[in-house]
Amino acid sequence: MTDTTSDPAWPTGISAITLFVEDLEATKQFYREVFGLPVMFEDGNSAVFGFGGTLINLLKTTAAQELIDPARVAAPDDGSRLQLTLPVDDVDAMCEELGARGVKLLNGPLDRPWGIRTASFRDPGGHIWEIAN
Repeated sequence: MTDTTSDPAWPTGISAITLFVEDLEATKQFYREVFGLPVMFEDGNSAVFGFGGTLINLLKTTAAQELIDPARVAAPDDGSRLQLTLPVDDVDAMCEELGARGVKLLNGPLDRPWGIRTASFRDPGGHIWEIAN
């Protein structure tokens, strides 16, 4: 294995994040309506959205197993193992906007001890999203 820890050219960022979803249509609609994003690519198993320089690939759980085998795809109710954070200028104003779009907050807006204000919500696939400033 090559030691890449001293190579400043690697890694340069995260190009794509694949989120496993049970209901692709509902999750795709959520991303369109809540984030206001167009679908960049889609087929029968996936839909891709652009978040700045990062692609979010929504992949049906039925197609995900092949991608991660021999690991297993966990059910959405097994608990969260990640949180995705989006920067915003005004957390309170964005919470109001999210509420108008039908989003129920998990928590927030809250002032965190590390000096930022946050709020979190869940998408239909069970993934946790945080807004922060």
